[in-house]
Amino acid sequence: MTKNKKLIRLIFIAMMIAIGVVISPILRVEGMCPMAHLINVTCAVFLGPFPAFLCAALIGIIRMIFMGIPPLALTGAVFGAFFSGLFYRLSKGKLLFAVIGEIFGTGIIGALISYPVMAFIWGRDGLTWFFYVPSFIAGTLIGGSIAFILLKQLNKAGQLARIQKLLGSEVYHSDNDILKDALAIGFGAPIAYLAVLVAENNIIKSSQGFIPYIKVIAALMFIAGAIIYYMVKKAGTNRNKEN
Repeated sequence: MTKNKKLIRLIFIAMMIAIGVVISPILRVEGMCPMAHLINVTCAVFLGPFPAFLCAALIGIIRMIFMGIPPLALTGAVFGAFFSGLFYRLSKGKLLFAVIGEIFGTGIIGALISYPVMAFIWGRDGLTWFFYVPSFIAGTLIGGSIAFILLKQLNKAGQLARIQKLLGSEVYHSDNDILKDALAIGFGAPIAYLAVLVAENNIIKSSQGFIPYIKVIAALMFIAGAIIYYMVKKAGTNRNKEN
């Protein structure tokens, strides 16, 4: 790797750390930080498992020092960042596997490790081994879905491989197709559902009337949009073939 690419790589990592610290409070409740997973998957795809791990660790340390966040800032991020990059590399550049790696690393491994850290080191009572699993998985689904949509659009525009090459990272070429685009739209469903759920529990704090159904309606709108997109585009493709 040339010195120029190393410098660009360092600048990119510094930029991602800064962005990660700034946006981390968005939708955050204790045990769930969706924007951390957005940064994790993005770094993992652009840089690989070890730089993504470093980026997540530095963001977590800064958040612990300056924002008073418990060690969940580390246990709920670093494992997902590493496995996201690892799964992305092992799958030869499939973005969905980067998200799956984040869910596995954070939602399972990170959540399980968080229990002894928070119970025996931080002194938190009333915890179990699986206490953080639901909230960690919820956070990874929101952040991972946003990252998937963002990276999918960059790939569709031909910019993902260009940025990876500029950073001196492994470059994978994958064709865009209608099904993948529809899946990208469908990935908005868990984002919408969980975002409304967080708002319902922490902002609206109400379960009356139609409010409990808003999250389901929001998710169904994205699923319907994905189905309609696929059907319309597929029909257009078939017409072009016939002509």
